[in-house]
Amino acid sequence: MNAPKTVTVKTALIVAGPTCSGKSALALDLARCFEGTVINADSMQVYRDLHILTARPHAADEAAVPHRLYGVLDAAVPGSVAWWRSEALREMDVAWAEERMPILCGGTGMYLRALTDGLVEVPDPGDAARSEARGLAEEIGPEALHARLMQVDPETASGLRPNDTQRISRAWEVWTGTGHGLAWWRSQPGLPPASCRFVSVQLDPEREGLRRAIDSRFGQMLEAGALEEVSALLERGLDPVLPAMRAHGVPELAAVLRGEVPLEEARKSAVLAIGRYTRRQATWFRHHALGKGDDGMISLRRYTHSAQESESQYEKIENFISERVDAAARAS
Repeated sequence: MNAPKTVTVKTALIVAGPTCSGKSALALDLARCFEGTVINADSMQVYRDLHILTARPHAADEAAVPHRLYGVLDAAVPGSVAWWRSEALREMDVAWAEERMPILCGGTGMYLRALTDGLVEVPDPGDAARSEARGLAEEIGPEALHARLMQVDPETASGLRPNDTQRISRAWEVWTGTGHGLAWWRSQPGLPPASCRFVSVQLDPEREGLRRAIDSRFGQMLEAGALEEVSALLERGLDPVLPAMRAHGVPELAAVLRGEVPLEEARKSAVLAIGRYTRRQATWFRHHALGKGDDGMISLRRYTHSAQESESQYEKIENFISERVDAAARAS
Protein backbone atom coordinates (compact mmCIF):
# COMPACT_ATOMS: atom_id res chain seq x y z
CA MET A 1 0.00 0.00 0.00
CA ASN A 2 1.30 3.50 -0.83
CA ALA A 3 2.06 6.23 1.72
CA PRO A 4 -0.97 8.11 3.09
CA LYS A 5 -2.33 10.76 0.75
CA THR A 6 -3.49 14.01 2.32
CA VAL A 7 -6.64 15.57 0.86
CA THR A 8 -7.08 19.34 1.17
CA VAL A 9 -10.28 19.90 -0.82
CA LYS A 10 -13.85 19.06 0.15
CA THR A 11 -14.11 15.59 -1.26
CA ALA A 12 -15.81 12.61 0.37
CA LEU A 13 -15.61 8.94 -0.52
CA ILE A 14 -18.56 6.56 -0.52
CA VAL A 15 -18.06 2.81 -0.11
CA ALA A 16 -21.42 1.16 -0.77
CA GLY A 17 -22.88 -2.22 -1.57
CA PRO A 18 -24.84 -5.12 -0.10
CA THR A 19 -24.27 -6.72 3.28
CA CYS A 20 -21.13 -8.89 3.50
CA SER A 21 -19.55 -7.50 0.31
CA GLY A 22 -16.40 -6.28 2.08
CA LYS A 23 -17.27 -2.61 2.55
CA SER A 24 -15.73 -2.25 6.01
CA ALA A 25 -12.46 -3.88 4.94
CA LEU A 26 -12.21 -1.62 1.89
CA ALA A 27 -13.09 1.51 3.88
CA LEU A 28 -10.38 0.66 6.41
CA ASP A 29 -7.74 0.25 3.71
CA LEU A 30 -8.82 3.47 2.00
CA ALA A 31 -8.76 5.33 5.32
CA ARG A 32 -5.15 4.27 5.81
CA CYS A 33 -4.25 5.37 2.30
CA PHE A 34 -6.08 8.71 2.23
CA GLU A 35 -5.82 9.62 5.93
CA GLY A 36 -9.55 9.10 6.22
CA THR A 37 -12.26 8.97 8.84
CA VAL A 38 -14.75 6.13 8.34
CA ILE A 39 -18.34 7.30 8.90
CA ASN A 40 -21.00 4.63 9.31
CA ALA A 41 -23.83 4.65 6.75
CA ASP A 42 -25.57 1.47 7.92
CA SER A 43 -28.90 1.92 9.69
CA MET A 44 -28.34 -1.03 12.04
CA GLN A 45 -24.70 -0.43 12.95
CA VAL A 46 -25.74 2.78 14.71
CA TYR A 47 -27.13 0.69 17.60
CA ARG A 48 -24.75 0.00 20.47
CA ASP A 49 -26.76 -3.08 21.54
CA LEU A 50 -26.00 -4.87 18.25
CA HIS A 51 -22.25 -5.12 17.90
CA ILE A 52 -22.05 -8.78 16.83
CA LEU A 53 -25.15 -9.21 14.67
CA THR A 54 -24.50 -6.05 12.66
CA ALA A 55 -20.83 -6.97 12.07
CA ARG A 56 -19.55 -3.67 13.38
CA PRO A 57 -15.80 -3.08 12.91
CA HIS A 58 -13.53 -4.75 15.46
CA ALA A 59 -11.92 -2.69 18.21
CA ALA A 60 -8.51 -3.03 16.54
CA ASP A 61 -9.88 -1.55 13.31
CA GLU A 62 -11.54 1.32 15.16
CA ALA A 63 -8.24 2.00 16.91
CA ALA A 64 -6.30 1.97 13.63
CA VAL A 65 -8.27 4.82 12.01
CA PRO A 66 -11.10 7.06 13.28
CA HIS A 67 -14.55 5.46 13.04
CA ARG A 68 -17.68 7.54 13.64
CA LEU A 69 -21.43 6.90 14.13
CA TYR A 70 -20.97 3.26 15.13
CA GLY A 71 -22.92 2.17 18.22
CA VAL A 72 -24.15 5.67 19.06
CA LEU A 73 -27.89 4.96 19.56
CA ASP A 74 -29.67 2.94 22.20
CA ALA A 75 -31.87 0.17 20.80
CA ALA A 76 -34.93 1.90 22.29
CA VAL A 77 -34.36 4.95 20.05
CA PRO A 78 -35.44 4.60 16.41
CA GLY A 79 -32.91 6.12 14.04
CA SER A 80 -34.01 8.08 10.97
CA VAL A 81 -32.61 9.32 7.69
CA ALA A 82 -32.88 12.94 8.84
CA TRP A 83 -31.05 12.22 12.10
CA TRP A 84 -28.29 10.31 10.32
CA ARG A 85 -27.85 12.99 7.65
CA SER A 86 -27.39 15.69 10.29
CA GLU A 87 -24.87 13.60 12.24
CA ALA A 88 -23.00 12.55 9.10
CA LEU A 89 -22.65 16.15 7.90
CA ARG A 90 -21.28 17.12 11.30
CA GLU A 91 -18.74 14.28 11.24
CA MET A 92 -17.74 15.17 7.68
CA ASP A 93 -17.04 18.76 8.76
CA VAL A 94 -14.93 17.47 11.66
CA ALA A 95 -12.95 15.25 9.29
CA TRP A 96 -12.25 18.09 6.87
CA ALA A 97 -11.23 20.37 9.77
CA GLU A 98 -8.70 17.70 10.73
CA GLU A 99 -7.57 17.48 7.08
CA ARG A 100 -8.90 13.94 6.85
CA MET A 101 -11.00 12.37 4.11
CA PRO A 102 -14.59 11.47 5.10
CA ILE A 103 -15.30 7.89 4.00
CA LEU A 104 -19.00 7.04 4.18
CA CYS A 105 -19.33 3.29 4.46
CA GLY A 106 -22.57 1.32 4.48
CA GLY A 107 -25.38 -0.40 2.68
CA THR A 108 -28.31 1.86 3.60
CA GLY A 109 -28.92 3.54 0.28
CA MET A 110 -31.44 6.07 1.57
CA TYR A 111 -28.87 7.37 4.06
CA LEU A 112 -26.27 7.91 1.37
CA ARG A 113 -28.74 9.40 -1.07
CA ALA A 114 -29.79 11.95 1.56
CA LEU A 115 -26.26 13.34 1.23
CA THR A 116 -25.74 13.04 -2.51
CA ASP A 117 -29.24 14.11 -3.60
CA GLY A 118 -30.67 15.96 -0.59
CA LEU A 119 -33.59 15.09 1.66
CA VAL A 120 -37.20 16.10 2.16
CA GLU A 121 -37.96 16.42 5.87
CA VAL A 122 -41.19 14.76 6.97
CA PRO A 123 -42.83 16.35 10.04
CA ASP A 124 -43.05 14.27 13.20
CA PRO A 125 -46.44 12.49 13.01
CA GLY A 126 -46.69 12.35 16.81
CA ASP A 127 -46.90 9.62 19.42
CA ALA A 128 -50.62 8.96 18.88
CA ALA A 129 -50.10 8.20 15.19
CA ARG A 130 -47.11 5.98 15.98
CA SER A 131 -49.06 4.03 18.57
CA GLU A 132 -51.97 3.56 16.18
CA ALA A 133 -49.70 2.29 13.40
CA ARG A 134 -47.89 -0.18 15.68
CA GLY A 135 -51.16 -1.37 17.19
CA LEU A 136 -52.72 -2.00 13.80
CA ALA A 137 -49.61 -3.79 12.53
CA GLU A 138 -49.81 -6.19 15.48
CA GLU A 139 -53.60 -6.55 15.44
CA ILE A 140 -54.36 -7.06 11.75
CA GLY A 141 -50.89 -7.78 10.35
CA PRO A 142 -48.80 -5.95 7.74
CA GLU A 143 -50.67 -7.22 4.67
CA ALA A 144 -54.05 -6.02 5.93
CA LEU A 145 -52.53 -2.69 6.97
CA HIS A 146 -50.96 -2.41 3.53
CA ALA A 147 -54.40 -2.93 1.98
CA ARG A 148 -55.80 -0.11 4.12
CA LEU A 149 -52.90 2.12 3.15
CA MET A 150 -53.58 1.36 -0.51
CA GLN A 151 -57.09 2.78 -0.08
CA VAL A 152 -56.00 6.09 1.45
CA ASP A 153 -52.47 6.57 0.06
CA PRO A 154 -52.04 4.38 -3.03
CA GLU A 155 -49.01 6.33 -4.27
CA THR A 156 -46.98 5.37 -1.20
CA ALA A 157 -48.48 1.90 -0.75
CA SER A 158 -47.71 0.85 -4.33
CA GLY A 159 -43.99 1.17 -3.60
CA LEU A 160 -44.05 -1.02 -0.48
CA ARG A 161 -43.93 -4.78 -0.08
CA PRO A 162 -47.08 -6.03 1.71
CA ASN A 163 -45.02 -7.89 4.33
CA ASP A 164 -42.71 -4.98 5.20
CA THR A 165 -44.10 -4.22 8.65
CA GLN A 166 -41.67 -1.43 9.49
CA ARG A 167 -42.14 0.63 6.33
CA ILE A 168 -45.90 0.06 6.18
CA SER A 169 -46.24 1.17 9.81
CA ARG A 170 -44.12 4.23 9.07
CA ALA A 171 -46.25 5.11 6.03
CA TRP A 172 -49.46 4.72 8.03
CA GLU A 173 -48.25 6.90 10.90
CA VAL A 174 -47.14 9.63 8.49
CA TRP A 175 -50.47 9.63 6.65
CA THR A 176 -52.43 9.58 9.91
CA GLY A 177 -50.32 12.14 11.76
CA THR A 178 -49.64 14.67 8.99
CA GLY A 179 -52.59 14.36 6.63
CA HIS A 180 -50.29 13.59 3.70
CA GLY A 181 -48.59 10.40 2.53
CA LEU A 182 -44.86 9.76 2.40
CA ALA A 183 -44.83 9.94 -1.40
CA TRP A 184 -46.41 13.40 -1.23
CA TRP A 185 -43.88 14.64 1.30
CA ARG A 186 -40.99 13.29 -0.77
CA SER A 187 -42.17 15.30 -3.76
CA GLN A 188 -41.83 18.58 -1.84
CA PRO A 189 -38.73 20.84 -1.80
CA GLY A 190 -36.27 19.72 0.85
CA LEU A 191 -32.73 19.92 2.17
CA PRO A 192 -29.99 20.30 -0.46
CA PRO A 193 -27.23 17.79 -1.20
CA ALA A 194 -24.02 18.05 0.80
CA SER A 195 -21.76 20.79 -0.56
CA CYS A 196 -18.84 18.61 -1.59
CA ARG A 197 -17.69 16.27 -4.31
CA PHE A 198 -18.48 12.60 -3.82
CA VAL A 199 -16.37 9.80 -5.28
CA SER A 200 -18.10 6.45 -4.90
CA VAL A 201 -17.09 2.80 -5.06
CA GLN A 202 -19.91 0.27 -5.23
CA LEU A 203 -19.18 -3.38 -4.45
CA ASP A 204 -21.45 -5.75 -6.38
CA PRO A 205 -20.11 -9.31 -5.98
CA GLU A 206 -21.71 -12.32 -7.63
CA ARG A 207 -24.55 -13.89 -5.69
CA GLU A 208 -23.20 -17.37 -4.99
CA GLY A 209 -19.99 -16.08 -3.46
CA LEU A 210 -21.97 -13.58 -1.43
CA ARG A 211 -24.32 -16.32 -0.20
CA ARG A 212 -21.36 -18.39 1.02
CA ALA A 213 -19.91 -15.35 2.76
CA ILE A 214 -23.23 -14.63 4.50
CA ASP A 215 -23.50 -18.22 5.73
CA SER A 216 -19.92 -18.19 7.00
CA ARG A 217 -20.32 -14.82 8.72
CA PHE A 218 -23.51 -15.84 10.51
CA GLY A 219 -21.76 -18.92 11.86
CA GLN A 220 -18.95 -16.71 13.13
CA MET A 221 -21.51 -14.43 14.76
CA LEU A 222 -23.01 -17.36 16.64
CA GLU A 223 -19.55 -18.39 17.84
CA ALA A 224 -18.88 -14.80 18.93
CA GLY A 225 -21.99 -14.65 21.12
CA ALA A 226 -24.87 -13.49 18.91
CA LEU A 227 -27.36 -15.57 20.88
CA GLU A 228 -26.27 -13.91 24.12
CA GLU A 229 -26.49 -10.50 22.46
CA VAL A 230 -30.12 -11.13 21.49
CA SER A 231 -30.89 -12.50 24.95
CA ALA A 232 -29.67 -9.26 26.53
CA LEU A 233 -31.80 -7.29 24.09
CA LEU A 234 -34.93 -9.31 24.85
CA GLU A 235 -34.46 -8.80 28.58
CA ARG A 236 -35.09 -5.10 28.04
CA GLY A 237 -38.67 -5.75 26.91
CA LEU A 238 -38.47 -3.34 23.97
CA ASP A 239 -41.22 -2.83 21.40
CA PRO A 240 -40.71 -5.52 18.71
CA VAL A 241 -41.50 -2.95 16.01
CA LEU A 242 -38.38 -0.93 16.82
CA PRO A 243 -35.73 -1.11 14.06
CA ALA A 244 -33.13 -2.69 16.36
CA MET A 245 -35.54 -5.49 17.24
CA ARG A 246 -36.00 -6.27 13.55
CA ALA A 247 -32.30 -6.35 12.64
CA HIS A 248 -31.23 -9.43 10.71
CA GLY A 249 -30.83 -12.34 13.08
CA VAL A 250 -32.69 -10.81 16.01
CA PRO A 251 -36.19 -12.24 15.28
CA GLU A 252 -34.75 -15.63 14.32
CA LEU A 253 -32.55 -15.98 17.40
CA ALA A 254 -35.31 -14.61 19.62
CA ALA A 255 -37.45 -17.54 18.45
CA VAL A 256 -34.67 -19.91 19.54
CA LEU A 257 -34.52 -18.32 22.98
CA ARG A 258 -38.29 -18.67 23.32
CA GLY A 259 -37.99 -22.38 22.50
CA GLU A 260 -40.00 -22.07 19.28
CA VAL A 261 -37.39 -23.33 16.79
CA PRO A 262 -34.03 -25.14 16.96
CA LEU A 263 -30.88 -23.10 16.42
CA GLU A 264 -30.01 -24.66 13.05
CA GLU A 265 -33.43 -23.83 11.64
CA ALA A 266 -33.10 -20.26 12.87
CA ARG A 267 -29.67 -19.99 11.30
CA LYS A 268 -30.99 -21.13 7.92
CA SER A 269 -33.90 -18.69 8.14
CA ALA A 270 -31.60 -15.80 9.01
CA VAL A 271 -29.17 -16.58 6.19
CA LEU A 272 -32.05 -16.76 3.70
CA ALA A 273 -33.48 -13.46 4.95
CA ILE A 274 -30.10 -11.75 4.70
CA GLY A 275 -29.64 -13.17 1.19
CA ARG A 276 -32.98 -11.74 0.07
CA TYR A 277 -32.05 -8.40 1.60
CA THR A 278 -28.70 -8.28 -0.21
CA ARG A 279 -30.50 -8.84 -3.52
CA ARG A 280 -32.73 -5.84 -2.81
CA GLN A 281 -29.70 -3.80 -1.81
CA ALA A 282 -27.83 -4.70 -4.97
CA THR A 283 -30.84 -3.85 -7.12
CA TRP A 284 -31.25 -0.48 -5.39
CA PHE A 285 -27.61 0.50 -5.86
CA ARG A 286 -27.66 -0.52 -9.53
CA HIS A 287 -30.50 1.94 -10.12
CA HIS A 288 -29.25 4.80 -7.93
CA ALA A 289 -25.87 6.22 -8.88
CA LEU A 290 -24.13 7.85 -5.89
CA GLY A 291 -21.35 9.50 -7.86
CA LYS A 292 -21.97 11.98 -10.65
CA GLY A 293 -20.67 11.15 -14.11
CA ASP A 294 -17.24 9.57 -13.88
CA ASP A 295 -17.09 9.89 -10.08
CA GLY A 296 -18.54 6.43 -9.48
CA MET A 297 -17.17 2.96 -10.16
CA ILE A 298 -18.52 -0.55 -9.69
CA SER A 299 -16.36 -3.46 -8.54
CA LEU A 300 -17.79 -6.89 -9.26
CA ARG A 301 -15.84 -8.71 -6.55
CA ARG A 302 -16.22 -9.13 -2.83
CA TYR A 303 -13.42 -7.24 -1.09
CA THR A 304 -11.26 -8.83 1.62
CA HIS A 305 -8.01 -7.84 3.29
CA SER A 306 -6.14 -11.02 2.42
CA ALA A 307 -7.18 -12.42 -0.96
CA GLN A 308 -4.57 -11.94 -3.67
CA GLU A 309 -7.17 -10.84 -6.18
CA SER A 310 -8.27 -8.16 -3.71
CA GLU A 311 -4.79 -6.62 -3.86
CA SER A 312 -5.16 -6.03 -7.58
CA GLN A 313 -8.74 -4.94 -7.02
CA TYR A 314 -7.63 -2.48 -4.36
CA GLU A 315 -5.00 -0.95 -6.65
CA LYS A 316 -7.65 -0.28 -9.29
CA ILE A 317 -9.92 1.33 -6.70
CA GLU A 318 -7.11 3.42 -5.21
CA ASN A 319 -6.02 4.64 -8.64
CA PHE A 320 -9.62 5.49 -9.56
CA ILE A 321 -10.05 7.56 -6.40
CA SER A 322 -6.62 9.21 -6.63
CA GLU A 323 -7.28 10.41 -10.17
CA ARG A 324 -10.53 12.08 -9.12
CA VAL A 325 -9.14 13.54 -5.91
CA ASP A 326 -6.20 15.00 -7.82
CA ALA A 327 -8.57 16.43 -10.43
CA ALA A 328 -10.64 18.06 -7.70
CA ALA A 329 -7.50 19.55 -6.15
CA ARG A 330 -6.40 21.01 -9.49
CA ALA A 331 -9.84 22.52 -10.05
CA SER A 332 -10.01 24.14 -6.61
